[in-house]
Amino acid sequence: HPLLPQHQAITMASKRKRRQDSFIAVMGDEDTVTGFLLAGVGDVHRHLGENFLVVDSKTPQQRIVDTFKKLTSRDDIAILLITQVVASEIRVLIDEYEQLLPTILEIPSPAHPYNPEKDSVMLRINRMLGV
Repeated sequence: HPLLPQHQAITMASKRKRRQDSFIAVMGDEDTVTGFLLAGVGDVHRHLGENFLVVDSKTPQQRIVDTFKKLTSRDDIAILLITQVVASEIRVLIDEYEQLLPTILEIPSPAHPYNPEKDSVMLRINRMLGV
């Protein structure tokens, strides 16, 4: 853009690229992740790895933390879908997360219905709206 300094124009161009070439990532139980993979969400990048994590009772919390940090730091991820059960295991990280992209969306899982009172993003929005 001719009115912007060159470095700002480059930053805006890279943001535009992110929106066009972005993926959805998913973290959750096997049924949820499999459903999204069958819908075409899954990707395995040669250098960045997978954009999904199946979490079960044997998954160490540190692996959940590491995957969350990795996925939220990737430039090619626009949305991170995370089941509310998995989100509750790393609630502190999610509550502290303030980036716009990737956007974190908590979703229900087959065994656990969605509870808006536990969704930190919805609670934040309600506070901003004065609800």
